[in-house]
Amino acid sequence: MKRILIFSTAYHPFVGGAEIAVKEITGRLTPKASAGEADFEFDMITLNLDSKQKPVEKIGNVTVYRIGAGNKLSKLFFPFQAFIKARNLHRKNRYDATWSIMASYSGFAAMFFKHHFKDVPFILTLQEGDPIPYIKRQVRFVYPLFKRIFTRADSIQAISNYLAGFAKDMGATCPVAVIPNGVDISLFAGTAPKPHDGVVLITTSRLVEKNGVEDVITAMSSLPENIKFIILGIGELEIKLKKQVHDRGLDLRIQFIGQVEHKNIPTYLAVSDIFIRPSLSEGMGNSFIEAMAAGVPVIATPVGGIPDFLKDKETGLFCDVKNPKSIADNVLLLTENSALKEHLIFNARALAIQKYDWNIIAERMKTEIFAKV
Repeated sequence: MKRILIFSTAYHPFVGGAEIAVKEITGRLTPKASAGEADFEFDMITLNLDSKQKPVEKIGNVTVYRIGAGNKLSKLFFPFQAFIKARNLHRKNRYDATWSIMASYSGFAAMFFKHHFKDVPFILTLQEGDPIPYIKRQVRFVYPLFKRIFTRADSIQAISNYLAGFAKDMGATCPVAVIPNGVDISLFAGTAPKPHDGVVLITTSRLVEKNGVEDVITAMSSLPENIKFIILGIGELEIKLKKQVHDRGLDLRIQFIGQVEHKNIPTYLAVSDIFIRPSLSEGMGNSFIEAMAAGVPVIATPVGGIPDFLKDKETGLFCDVKNPKSIADNVLLLTENSALKEHLIFNARALAIQKYDWNIIAERMKTEIFAKV
C-alpha cells in the first residue's frame, strides 16, 4: 500500500479541469491490490473555499481534509496551514509521496513539506491554464521561492508539451512526463449529437478573459440568424458579457446557461453542432477533448497545449486569436462543408477514444509516476 498526500487549492464541489483529473485518476486506482500490481491510498489537503464544506470527508478514493476560513486571505495562508496539517498527518500516516496539483499555493505547501521531509518524494502536476508571462508576474515578489517548487520536485507530470517546456524553463532537472488530461468515454461518447433546426454553437468555459467568449459574441453579429450560441459556465466577466449580448441585440440568439454539473454537460453537447473556445491561453483544455469524444467538431486557437491534439482540418479547425472574423469564417466553413465536418468528427472522436480515455491516463499515471515513488 502506497499512501500519497495531495495538496490542492480547490476540490469538489468546486471543479475545473484539474479537480476533475484528480477525481478521475484516483477513482481508477482502487485501494484493493491486484495480482502483481501496487495499490494506492490518497489523502488530500485543500481549502474550504466557502466555509460550508465538511472539514473531513471521503470523496471517491480520497480522504479530503479542508482548512481555511473561506475568505480572501485563505489562499495566502494556505501554504503554511497546509504544511502544518501535512506534518501532523505524516506523523500518523507516513506518506510515501506528496502530490501537488499545480505550481501555485499548493506547490508552495508541497515544497515546504519537501524541505522538512527530504526523503518523501515530491510529485508536481502542471495544469496551469493562464499565460506563463501572467503567472510569472503574479509571483514576481517570491519568484526565487516559486522556482524552487520546480527544482525541488522529484517528478513532474505536465498535461501538455507546452507546460513541459514551462517546467524546464523554470529549472526543473527531474524527469518530466507529458501525460494529458482525459475524458470519460462512457459519459461523453455515449450520445451523438441529435439533428435539429438551425445551428447551435456551444462553449463550456469559465467566463474569464483567457477563454475568448467575448470574441464569439462579437462574431455572432455577423453570422446568420439561424445560428445560436449557448454558454455553459460562470465567472468574473458574466455581467460584462451579458451586457455585450444585450447591446448587440443578440438576446434571442445567445443563452447563458450558468454553472452545469460535469455529468450533465453531454446533454448540452448532444444538442450542439460546433464547440468553440477561442482561447488566449490554454494549458490543455479538457472541454475540447470532451467535445471531440461527443462527436461535436471543435474550433479553437493554436495556443498553449491545444496543438497537442488539434490539427487544423484534421481533428478540428484553428481560428486566429482575438479575431471575431476568423471565428465567423470557420463557423460558416463547417456549416457549408458537411464532408469536412464529418471528417473532423471521425478523426477527433477516434483520437479521444484511443489516447485520452481516463482509463488510459490513470494507467499511465500509475506506471510512469506513482509506481516510481
